[in-house]
Amino acid sequence: MAFRDRLRRKQKLTHRCSLRRLFEDAWKCVEIAPAPRGRRRKDLNSTKSPGTGVGDAARPVENLGQSAVHAATAEQIERAAQLLHAGALIAFPTETVYGLGADARNADAVRRIFAAKGRPAEHPVIVHLTSADLMPRWAREIDASAQALARAFWPGPLTLILPRAATVLDVVTGGQDSVGLRVPGHPVAQALLARLLDLGGDGIAAPSANRFGRISATNARHVAEEFGDAVAMVLDGGSSRHGIESTIVDLTSGEPALLRPGAITVEALGRVLGAAPRLPSSQSPRASGTLASHYAPQTAARLIAPHELIQALSTLTKPVARIAVLARSVAKPAEFSGSWIDAPRESAAYARQLYATLRALDTRGADEIWIETPPDGPDWVAVNDRLRRATHRQ
Repeated sequence: MAFRDRLRRKQKLTHRCSLRRLFEDAWKCVEIAPAPRGRRRKDLNSTKSPGTGVGDAARPVENLGQSAVHAATAEQIERAAQLLHAGALIAFPTETVYGLGADARNADAVRRIFAAKGRPAEHPVIVHLTSADLMPRWAREIDASAQALARAFWPGPLTLILPRAATVLDVVTGGQDSVGLRVPGHPVAQALLARLLDLGGDGIAAPSANRFGRISATNARHVAEEFGDAVAMVLDGGSSRHGIESTIVDLTSGEPALLRPGAITVEALGRVLGAAPRLPSSQSPRASGTLASHYAPQTAARLIAPHELIQALSTLTKPVARIAVLARSVAKPAEFSGSWIDAPRESAAYARQLYATLRALDTRGADEIWIETPPDGPDWVAVNDRLRRATHRQ
């Protein structure tokens, strides 16, 4: 039986299952802060910490005078799905970064994403699905490579670029003949997608929840601060597990090509495909996060090799307080009085904290952010890609 037929046969069973387990998992992923000493737990919702007060989740966890942030309970996931179905924008957690989502079948709603982000219309957005079973609704060709990668890495931080189905909206694809599909692994995202499916929607169009070209959001507070009331609701699922965007593989030309590195490495892809994906060509489809300048702080930033950073710190002529530093192996000089953050030594932890750290340094009032260049090597490819784009000078 053909792959498409097998998928359709499984679809009814897969998507009519109870949401109970998904909602239970979604509850687990929300951080519950311990009650401060001398304070009753029922008063936790009066704090300014996202993700607290789950017991009172019918109320916002916090409202910064901007978008309301809600703990990702079953009740709030239901409300978010209803808002999506009605055409509103919802921010939600994934295991990579937070997404700014709209019903992918609603052209007006998807256009609101572009307006909120300041995103160019020709820049496509990724469609998030509940499972690989829905691929035939969105892609007209699903080859053996797509099937193998979906089996190996979905749900997870992998986006597949496939030939689009005729029913896919132009606003989603940026007018291209391809579409990016992903099945996220975060339980809140899965629960939201499953509930939207019950309401008749079969995908959420969702780029990262940040202004176009700026630092991606890895927690709910960042989203609320950035978008204000342009977003109807922010679901708080805690901090993102990977902290950088998904790996993107193009499968439209017959030979897999890596368009964007991510948590799934080239080596892992090669083990499934039988060979490592090639580098993109000038004919490759446009994809999210592949511009030369992207993920950038407002403050000017530059990469500096460890030995050069040591030398630069020893010869500073401008006021030290006007420099912010993200170091990894270089020790902070005793006389340095500017902002300094020591990054994790291990690549996965570095990636997980990268965007939150850049956001923190961006608020320190520095003239420039100096970033110690991380090591080369397969585990650091995605981190180095993001840092090169974040420090690219236009």
